[in-house]
Amino acid sequence: MKHQIPSSKNQRGSRRSEHFDAGSELSGNARPHPSPLPQERERGLAASESKTSRRVPCVLKRGDQHSAADGARRAPSPGGEGRGEGGPKELPDAGKLRSSTLPWALILTFGFLGLVIGSSAATRPNIIFILADDLGINDLACYGRKEHHTPNLDRLAAQGTRFTSAYCAQPICSPSRAAIMTGKAPARLHLTTYLPGRPDCVSQKLLHPVMRQQLPLEEKTVAEHLKGAGYATACIGKWHLGGKEFSPTNQGFDVYRPGKVVTKPSETEGGKGEYELTQWAEEFVETNRARPFFLYLAHDTPHIPYTAKREMAAQNAKAFNPVYAAVIESMDDTVGRLLAKIDALGLANNTLVIFTSDNGGLHVPEGPHTTITHNAPFRAGKGFLYEGGLRSPLIARWLGKIPAGRVIDSPVLNTDWLPTLLDCAGLQRAKGIDGESFRDLLVGKSRGGARRLFWHFPHYTNQGSQPAGAVRDGDWKLIEHYEDGRLELFNLANDIGEMIDLAAAEPKRAARMAKQLARWRAEVGVQTNAVNSNFDASAHRALYVDFDPSRLNLAGTDDSGRARAVEWRKKMNAVVPKAK
Repeated sequence: MKHQIPSSKNQRGSRRSEHFDAGSELSGNARPHPSPLPQERERGLAASESKTSRRVPCVLKRGDQHSAADGARRAPSPGGEGRGEGGPKELPDAGKLRSSTLPWALILTFGFLGLVIGSSAATRPNIIFILADDLGINDLACYGRKEHHTPNLDRLAAQGTRFTSAYCAQPICSPSRAAIMTGKAPARLHLTTYLPGRPDCVSQKLLHPVMRQQLPLEEKTVAEHLKGAGYATACIGKWHLGGKEFSPTNQGFDVYRPGKVVTKPSETEGGKGEYELTQWAEEFVETNRARPFFLYLAHDTPHIPYTAKREMAAQNAKAFNPVYAAVIESMDDTVGRLLAKIDALGLANNTLVIFTSDNGGLHVPEGPHTTITHNAPFRAGKGFLYEGGLRSPLIARWLGKIPAGRVIDSPVLNTDWLPTLLDCAGLQRAKGIDGESFRDLLVGKSRGGARRLFWHFPHYTNQGSQPAGAVRDGDWKLIEHYEDGRLELFNLANDIGEMIDLAAAEPKRAARMAKQLARWRAEVGVQTNAVNSNFDASAHRALYVDFDPSRLNLAGTDDSGRARAVEWRKKMNAVVPKAK
């Protein structure tokens, strides 16, 4: 018996998961894998009830105007509530005090401690976490893409710190977001590709593992940690970690406003609903300006399909992809609007602003787009364990705390965000997680010794990758291909494009790193692949051997090369089973 997956629809309409059809992850043609844990839904519902009973939701001022259309959850505003869950107790009257044997000094001491505890939330920084969707490592001007106009993000980088080796925990949407939320490796969560996942095809030697179809409610999110410390919390934009029963409001967020995936560009809106999301973000910030807040603003930009204002695309006519460049510029404009709001409210000095992406940029044709972006000099992009898929832009600003104008090449992983944010808020470090705080690195101090970074990605993707695992140890990186056990070894210091495989030249190093990767997989308890009994070798050769999508760089390809890429995309689409 198949177990039904909770619906991903909300009251506004479908917050569309990354389904696959004609190269697009946004259509409804994919067959979701059944949940591997039938008891998980019951546990999730119980956890949901427990979390809901503790939740004190809030609503934006414009919520009443839009609630019927957009599915916003209506609830009383917490604007007048205290900053923390506790606070100083009411003192007894003078008569009772005179008759009390409790010394006055003790009363004053406890009163002072109560005031300190009650006001501690006020000293904690506000946190704004802006997440782009499929934004490539080189898609911003401050990262080298000079034909893209991103003045607001460039200014944010100048006022703060920019990271050049910021890695995602998985080079694809849902698991990367799960890592941000929980501080745990996607492999440990058994949530290892986008939801619901690409269906099994005859072109695969191996079958996908049957993974979870939501972030379990028993996982404690960063929003739950911060909410427990007196933070107002909002998730505005893309969630993609489960349907109604596993929504952000069941995971520690007071406010959830999903917005629209695609919008018609107009005087007041762009092509990805970015201005509406930003308006809601501004209202949340203003409503909660007198208390610490955590705003998770997850844009759909620049995920396919996309469009932009015609005049803005015309102004970017010299870009690699003028419409894509306009979409980036529009997102940059909304970031500037939000930062201006923070300044106008006098909150800039006590607000940590983070801007990053869930994974690398999409470098292959997909959906209605034959060219999207490129990640050169890095290899491949979204969906791959090469650097183009794993590296994302990362900018952090905390005025007076994070040094301005600094560039850091030390590797960090987005699994690290939960412990880092708790550290920045002065909260106790979470236990049982995989991430490590890099607060010291953020604020200009030295971080501990180098650590190994691991990935387990047992999936075929819409972008053409195959099941694999990887480990980075210093300058060295190993990729193990699960179909045949083949190893690739790269020295990133000398070969950032991962074009020179040193596995044969460095067999001992390759074997040692492969053992490290295997040991980590055993410790985490990963899911593995089974053999596909319906395997078609000719289909596999056409998609993965005759054409290697990981080596495609459309910026350096002529028209014939681009035509080959388009034909490959058609073959990728053709092998996907039709939905029944």
